[in-house]
Amino acid sequence: MKTLMRAAALAALLASTAAAPTALAQAAPPAADTMFRATTLNLAAYGETQVKPDMATITLGVMTQARTAQAAMQANAQRMTQVVEALRRAGVAERDIQTSGINLNPQYAYEPNVAPRLTGYQASNQVTIIVRDLARLGQAVDATVTAGANQVHGIAFGLNDPTAAENAAREAAVRALAAKAELYARATGHRVARLVTLSEGTASYPVPPPMPMAVMAASRMEKADTVVAAGELKVRVDITGLYEVTR
Repeated sequence: MKTLMRAAALAALLASTAAAPTALAQAAPPAADTMFRATTLNLAAYGETQVKPDMATITLGVMTQARTAQAAMQANAQRMTQVVEALRRAGVAERDIQTSGINLNPQYAYEPNVAPRLTGYQASNQVTIIVRDLARLGQAVDATVTAGANQVHGIAFGLNDPTAAENAAREAAVRALAAKAELYARATGHRVARLVTLSEGTASYPVPPPMPMAVMAASRMEKADTVVAAGELKVRVDITGLYEVTR
C-alpha cells in the first residue's frame, strides 16, 4: 500500500513539473511585432544671423631678389624686421603676428636652344596678422607697405567672440526646425507629440574667400589711409531633429 502511495505522489510531482514551462511561456514578454513602434519625423534645418565683424586677418610679406641666395635672404630679413616693427607700432600685438611662409627660389633666364642660365635668387617671407581693432586696419596696412612690404595677399573678416552670433543662429535654427515639424505633421494628418533628439553641426561662416587688396603707391598713402569696408558676416548653424508624431 505504501508503495502505491509513493508512486502516486511521484506521478503528481512529475505532472506539475511538466506544466511549469507552459506557465512560464504564458508569462513571457510579448512578441516583437506587438511592441510599441512610434511614427517619427527626421528633419534638418538651419539658422542664420548677420553681424558686423570686429577683427580681420591679413597675410602680407616681403619679396626680395639678389645675385646670391645669402644676399637675397639677408635683404629680405632686414625688410621683414622693419615690417614687423611697423606692425607693433600700429598696435598689432605680438601674439597676433605669425610667420606663415618662407621661400627661397633660384631664378633662371630661358633662351631658345640654350641651357637655362642662373640669374639670381628670390626670397619671400609672409606673415599672417590679426587686427582686432578695425579702426586701425587701414593704418596697419599702410604702415607695413611703407616699411617695405610689397605683397598683400588678402583679407578675411571675423569675430573676436562669436558666441552671441552663434547662439542667435541656434535659436533661429530651432524655430525653423519646429515650424518644419508642424508643417509635415499637418500634411500627413498627425500632430507633433515631442522632440526626441536634437543634434547640431559645426557653426559656419559662409562668406566669400579672402579678398585681394591692392597696394597703394607711397605717394598716395601719404595723403590718405587705405580704406577697407568690413561689411557684415553671415553666421550659420545647422541642426537635425527627430520628432515623434501621433494621430
